[in-house]
Amino acid sequence: MDTSATEQSPKVTLLADYQQPAYLVDEALLQFDLDSAKTRVVSTLTMRKNPQGPEADCILDGEALTLVSLKLDGKKLEGSQFQRTTSQLLIPNLPDKFELEIITEIEPDQNTALEGLYYSGSILCTQCEAEGFRRITYYPDRPDVMSVFTVTIVADREKWPVMLSNGNMEDQGVFDDGRHWVRWHDPHPKPSYLFALVAGDLHVQQDSFTTQSGREVALRIYVDPENKHKCDHALTSLKQAMKWDEDTYGREYDLDVFMIVAVNDFNMGAMENKGLNIFNAACVLATPETATDDDFYTIQSIVAHEYFHNWSGNRVTCRDWFQLSLKEGFTVMRDQSFSADLNSAAVQRIDDVNGLRSMQFAEDAGPMAHPVRPDSYIEISNFYTVTIYEKGAEVVRMINTLVGDEEFRKGTDLYFDRHDGQAVTTDDFVKAIEDANAVDLSQFKRWYEQAGTPELTIDTNYDPIEHRFTLTVSQACPATPGQTTKQPFHIPLAVGLLDKSGTSLDMQLEGEAEPHHGDTRILSVTEASQTFEFINVSSEPLASVLRGFSAPVKLNYDLSNHQLAFLMVNDKDSFNRWDAGQKLIINILLELVADIQQNNQLVLSSLLVNQFERILTDKKLDPALVAKMLTLPTENYLAAQMTTPDVDAIHQAREFLKRNIAVSLKGLFNQTYEKLSIRKAYDFNADDMAMRSLKNVCLSYLVASGDPMQLQRCLRQMKQADNMTELLAGLRLMVDQSGLERENALRSFYEQWKQDRQVVDKWLAVQAASTLPDTLIRVKGLMKHEAFSIKNPNNVRALIGMFCRNNPVNFHAKDGSGYRFLVEQILVLDKLNPQVAARMLGALNSWRRYDEQRQQLMKQALESIAEQQDLSADVYEIVTKYLAAE
Repeated sequence: MDTSATEQSPKVTLLADYQQPAYLVDEALLQFDLDSAKTRVVSTLTMRKNPQGPEADCILDGEALTLVSLKLDGKKLEGSQFQRTTSQLLIPNLPDKFELEIITEIEPDQNTALEGLYYSGSILCTQCEAEGFRRITYYPDRPDVMSVFTVTIVADREKWPVMLSNGNMEDQGVFDDGRHWVRWHDPHPKPSYLFALVAGDLHVQQDSFTTQSGREVALRIYVDPENKHKCDHALTSLKQAMKWDEDTYGREYDLDVFMIVAVNDFNMGAMENKGLNIFNAACVLATPETATDDDFYTIQSIVAHEYFHNWSGNRVTCRDWFQLSLKEGFTVMRDQSFSADLNSAAVQRIDDVNGLRSMQFAEDAGPMAHPVRPDSYIEISNFYTVTIYEKGAEVVRMINTLVGDEEFRKGTDLYFDRHDGQAVTTDDFVKAIEDANAVDLSQFKRWYEQAGTPELTIDTNYDPIEHRFTLTVSQACPATPGQTTKQPFHIPLAVGLLDKSGTSLDMQLEGEAEPHHGDTRILSVTEASQTFEFINVSSEPLASVLRGFSAPVKLNYDLSNHQLAFLMVNDKDSFNRWDAGQKLIINILLELVADIQQNNQLVLSSLLVNQFERILTDKKLDPALVAKMLTLPTENYLAAQMTTPDVDAIHQAREFLKRNIAVSLKGLFNQTYEKLSIRKAYDFNADDMAMRSLKNVCLSYLVASGDPMQLQRCLRQMKQADNMTELLAGLRLMVDQSGLERENALRSFYEQWKQDRQVVDKWLAVQAASTLPDTLIRVKGLMKHEAFSIKNPNNVRALIGMFCRNNPVNFHAKDGSGYRFLVEQILVLDKLNPQVAARMLGALNSWRRYDEQRQQLMKQALESIAEQQDLSADVYEIVTKYLAAE
């Protein structure tokens, strides 16, 4: 019988309530009769009771489905023999083993949520993670139900000549009526979230890879025909990733073919469906003319990330969604290591930490703070977070640091071998590392269980008579929602000691017979307060602490500006050189903010200018590192350093500092820019990227100097550029300059690239990031532009997301106009695509930290969302947590 569901508050799912599935699916035979308006799905499931599961009725998940028929072992079930709600199908009194045939109908072209099977342009494609498969057919849609899938697709041959699914293609044929069919079989059991289907008129770019055991794997990238010239970089990146995973982790690919499909409408960056990765087109398509260095870098990383999931996520998957970081944290750590090996390791680490500090630390400090392994959720899509991904990666990196590279490899080998074909937990991952190396990581597992960012306080003392240096480390972690008390973490602290000339000193702890001779050693911090005594220290050292950002913590280490300046040019650790410079800049900027608030005259720090000059003239430094060291912290990050952020003062202080550094070092910036302005064909390699990066940083300072001739230089770079990196760098500088030249530059850019959707998104984002006071008016106007569609997630992220998340001086306007704008867009998006709507809400994550006037305006904005009827679970969960947090 049918039971109409009533509207209820969204259900909370708890880790503590986990039970094994009552029924398992041994084999899933799916047949799709494709049509964009109405697709028929015939699902034949071979099922059995789970001997380890509870005694319960068989419950299958299903949403937005039309049930056509239901058969049990070939016999049709009548309405009285099952129950159906808006989200489930319940069948009682089933035998131990049975076959279930379910026929459903779905409407892909009405599916704006982009979950399940939906229409993107002329392509039919799926997105099933986390719970999208239930929008295709009724199924136990949970990651611990793993089945062997065989998929037959039938469709119009002319409209959808290419039809893909997971695994290897077994057979295909043509019907007399102009339709054709294809059958795919994936021999590896997988959960439903890894199912994929794609159909369309697609160009295929092909290559191959020979595995270390000698098997040849066909590589195919499918794109819209107009993008066929944009696949080379992704193919190269895929082969690099396959080779790296064999060399580094011993993992070989296991199917005959590996496929990637690029689609224009996608909620995320990409999806690792077994053998058939579906990518947001922005994360796979690139040519030098249309993609920046950052795009090339990101594509290389994302292609690798999704490929690495073949083992860390597919062959070994997560038992439940609370274990999401089991696959995502581990795989992010793997793709970061891959990128570091192929490019600048120092820059990769800086970028990783920058993202973590800017976004994850804010998440840890806000109402949505949650452990790497959460305890509960309402909507799982809300937990695809920087905590799960980036902090999860740092947790795995710390394990590697604590046990060592060779030992970590032994542990991962055991993990993959022990759990191949299983759905497991983070505890299983840690246990494999422990068992392979006879180590105890029981205290370390608190990183998975406790939310929040630990804070380390460093105190040092030197005894010149005893030649003894004392390093005392105290740790504490602030309360987070649902966790008021925190136990001490196990923290690997990387430390080096430098003498007054910048030379590394040997480090010998009391009780050790011999000193540690390397530049850096790892200290295990396991107590609330812990003291390390270094002996035979010949002269008073300066400790370089948390080298390489060895743990995701905040560091309270009271160093003077002169000590930071010393580390900025002398530290042996590239990350700490950059970090010391950033701390020096932040100290100076916060002093300027205080002066602005007190109406004091602003004065440029000669210390910082001197250090910038030394860095610019240091020929031994990697230009990529120089570019990073010369880049000022963002206004959002500066706001995070203040108890009550002063948005306007921060903007004014940062502008003052950049302008005055630019004026003071104008000749040196000019000289460096000209030296790097070498006309040569574009190539994506570390050296050339470094040169372009530093060149564009110099140009940004030259434009900031206020010299009108520098705008002409900027326009000249745009006109002469043969690559998007230098063209877009110029456009980003021009959008902050009011006047006719700015409008002409924007108009010319659009006219040149309006046929390229990825480039147009850059055009939208550049304008949304402008600090000019009329930016919100411009953003609203662009929403009516032919280039923008509220239904396209990339458009939304580029325009609305960029303005609300990365333009603080305008989004946080004192009149609340930015907040009202965000509310309007969220309410529209929530009806179309709840996942995207919920992610836009992140702009209000830290609302309680701002001044009273802005707090009140943001609270009103949140309340106006909360009072709406029929909010999605995605938005409901976030807005209620934001308002409930103290």
